[in-house]
Order: sequence, then C-alpha cells, then structure tokens
Amino acid sequence: MRLSIFFLFSFLIFSCKNPKADHSVSDNIALEDAMVFSNDSIKDFRAFKVLDSEYINVSELWEPFENDLNDFTDETYNRLKPLILEANIPTLHEHISSGKLSYELLTKFYLYRIRKFDRENSLSLNSVISLNPNVIKEAIKADNTDFEVEPHAIYGMPILLKDNINTEGMPTTAGAVALQNNNTEDAFVVKQLKSKGALILGKTNLSEWAYFFCGDCPSGYSAVGGQTLNPYGRRIMDTGGSSSGSGVAVAANFCVGAVGSETSGSILSPSSQNSVVGLKPTIGLLSRSGIVPISSTLDTPGPMTKNVTDNAILLDAMFGFDDSDSKSIATKSGTGFYGNKASFKNDLTGKRFGAFKRLMEDSLYVRAIAELKIKGAVIIEVEEEKVDLPDFLRLLNLDMKTDLPEYLSDYASNEVAVASVQDVIDFNKKDSLNRMPYGQKLFEGIVADSSSHEAFQEIKNTLKANGRSFYDKPMKEHNLDGFLSINNYHAGFAAVAEYPAITVPMGYTEKGAPKGLTFIGKPLSENDLLGWAYIYEQVSKRRKAPKNYN
Repeated sequence: MRLSIFFLFSFLIFSCKNPKADHSVSDNIALEDAMVFSNDSIKDFRAFKVLDSEYINVSELWEPFENDLNDFTDETYNRLKPLILEANIPTLHEHISSGKLSYELLTKFYLYRIRKFDRENSLSLNSVISLNPNVIKEAIKADNTDFEVEPHAIYGMPILLKDNINTEGMPTTAGAVALQNNNTEDAFVVKQLKSKGALILGKTNLSEWAYFFCGDCPSGYSAVGGQTLNPYGRRIMDTGGSSSGSGVAVAANFCVGAVGSETSGSILSPSSQNSVVGLKPTIGLLSRSGIVPISSTLDTPGPMTKNVTDNAILLDAMFGFDDSDSKSIATKSGTGFYGNKASFKNDLTGKRFGAFKRLMEDSLYVRAIAELKIKGAVIIEVEEEKVDLPDFLRLLNLDMKTDLPEYLSDYASNEVAVASVQDVIDFNKKDSLNRMPYGQKLFEGIVADSSSHEAFQEIKNTLKANGRSFYDKPMKEHNLDGFLSINNYHAGFAAVAEYPAITVPMGYTEKGAPKGLTFIGKPLSENDLLGWAYIYEQVSKRRKAPKNYN
C-alpha cells in the first residue's frame, strides 16, 4: 500500500476533494475524487442535488426572537461591528467592562448576523441548524450577575455546537431525519461550558452522521441542515467536513467560537478550509459522552475559533475527567490551557519541527516555515515513514456498529424510533429522495462488516502502533518536538496514533482558497501546540475575514 494511504482518511472523514486524484488503496473504496496534496482544486458546485433544507422552517426558527430583536436596528449593528468582528475573547470582555458592549448586545449581534447571512438569500451559508430560544434571556442574566471572583474567560460568550453534541432545549440530529426529535440532556462538554457561564447560541450543520454515511455526497451536506457553503467561495470551494457548519459559522463571525468533532480530519479539514483555528485534542482529554459517535476508539470533540487565544479558552472551558467515558484522561494540567497566556511565549528558540519533504513544493508552507525560523525554530526536513494503516475503514465500521446503538440506548430521546444502523437504513428507504438523496453506502458497509473480538482488537493495535511509528521514528531520530503539515493531510496517522493537532490560517492560494499550517505533537502536548500556534499566528497574521461577510 502506498504512503498515500492517508487519502482514504480524507475521503472517509472527508475533506477537500480533487477530481483529478487517482490513487489505489485497500478496501475497494472508489477514490476518484479524493484529496491530494493540494487545496488549489476549485469546483463548481451548482450541481448540488440539495441546497436548502426541507426540514428547517426559517420563520419558526426566528419566532422566539421576534420581540427581543425588534430594538436591534441596522444602526446598532453597524455601531457594534468594529467592536466585535474578529475580536478575541479578552478584547470582548474589555469592551463589556468599559460599558461599550454587553453580553445581551453581543448575543443579539450574532443573531442578527445569522439572520442576515445564513439562510434563504443570495449570500446564505446554511451553517446554523437550530438556535437556543432562551439565549437572549441567558445573556441578560449574565449581564446582571455579580461575582466576587472573576469568572472563567468563556463567561457570557455565545458558542455554537456541532449538531451531533447533545444539548438541552434543541434537538441533536447529526443532520439525520431519523434523529429530528432527539431531544436530550446536555453532553458532558456542554455541562462544562454552561458551568463556566458560556452561552449556547445554537447548533451547526455538519456532514450527515459526521460524514460516515453516504460516501458520495459533498462535504457539509445533511438532510436536516441542507448544504453548508464556504464563505470564501460560496458554491465554489469545498467547506471541508464533517464539522462544516462549525468552521463556516466561525469564519463568518456568527459566534465567538464553535465546537466540532473529529474522527480523522473532521476539525482540521473545515478549520483550514475556512481560515480558522481548529484543535483536535488528545483522545480522552475532552469527554465524548452524549456525542453521536462514529468510533469510540478515535472520536473527540474540539474547539474551533478565529484565533489561538480563543481556542485555548474554549478548550479550557470544556476539559475535565468524565468517568462515563472509557478513554477519559484525568490530566494534571495545572492552571489549564489559558491563564494570562502563560504558555504563549514570544519565540521558538531551540524548538525542532519536522517538515515533510513532499510538502516543500507548496509556497504557503515554505513561507510559513520561513516565518517560524524567524522566531527561532529549527526545521528538519523529513521523509514520511513508509507504514500502512490497514483496515482503517473496518475500524470505523466495527466501532460504529456497536457505538451508535449504545448512544441511541443511553443518550438519545425516547422519541427516537431507530435503535441500530440497520434501523436507520430502513427508515431512510421510506423517503429516499428527502432522507438520503446521495445514498447511504457507508451505512450499508457497516451492516455488512463483522469481526471477532480478537480480530478487531488486533486491527486497533496495529493501526495505533503504525500511526505512532509514523511520527515516533523521525521524532526520535531527529530529536523533534513536533511536526508541520498542511490542513488535514496527515490527520489519519494522527488519529490512529491518538496524537493532537492544531491548524492555523497560513494564507490563501492564487484562487483564494484558504489553507492552514498544522502542528502535530505527542499526546497531552496541547499547551505546547497552542503556544507554537500562537507564536506562528502572531508572526504571520494570515487570517482575513471573508470579504462578502464583513
């Protein structure tokens, strides 16, 4: 198997697509439009089978806010734009402390933008799937709460959640009609956010079932949410997936930050392709309880934000040990991941990074490396290890075959009528045009797959060992602190190795497509990753807001 095995993961957890790619890999997966080492491919998406959702009534979506938004005028919106657009969380708190802003106005500002840009107009992005009807009341309460001790930095910040994360007051659908009435309690990470005062603004669209469903559908499509579109090239550029709505909503300034989830590339891909910062943490650092799964082996939620500072704050607000999650890690993180930027230093002197030789033809990557060198980094060019990742698709099949029924039994609403993958397949066949217009090939593959416990354990052991070998061998040989990649190009190896990664905007191609510089480190190196990413962000300052959404 060629080293380009990672294309399989790009196809499965689904990032930017290039119709010119033609690579042979195992599992008989058709990869005629899988990703290659280029994000320059720009495709006309006017042939989408579905664009707008058949299941979202826009009038009903906005009905709870009709009275509360009456006093939020265009004049108010334009006055607040310089205070809010592209501002980081500490800056927003400064404006609130000075009286220039309030949590109520901040929340209404984002609601105004979502109503203005997100659905049923010439600039619509279809990134938001539902809204918290109580969020303005919660923002007013935040404004009227006094503290003896300063609250967490996430306090009062409007956050969007990927719609596979259980959230009280809004259904959790994973984009699937079968879960349209899945009204649940809060997932563990949502409880963490609320306990620190975050405002849950709403839910974001996603590639249906976290893109492990249809196989032949575009990134960012779900039956419930419709087709999410990239603000940097609406109907032209791929959104990446599966956390498509989260990436788009952050890029378009519809929220302070969003939470995505990743199995292999599903945070890194849409973050890089929408010019935002996305962190895929060490598996187990953040709880997965109450999140619609693909793989209990590889799944993790993670923060998606416009800048590294906010990413650290959002990560810090979510982490914590969850005894109901078998992979949860009781970390000794000290002050956490954000505290006066304690870990955000000013230089990289002595830090050694592996840069993959095959990527050195990318001018944005070469420029990013030069900027890291300015800050003292030592760059070692390395060849990718020739290791395979056999049976990756089978790992996902076998995990989801067990993990989805467990979620439906333990965390889903009693109103949900399906109990297994086969039940979902049968449910969709009753109205295939609306529920599965692109088919459900990957779900059918899950049902067809089977394995003994021993054989499945061997698959997992082999994948983890090979993934770690991919990184550990050059890391040891060259005494490396971490690796530099692009977008989600090496997400598959990081996934099975259970290594964390963070992507930061590194610029735009000649055609305007965003790209991200991706740092990959050892397990529980999130503080290092955030520090490195912060230094790169400050020296490069590459992110630009999408021009039609300013």
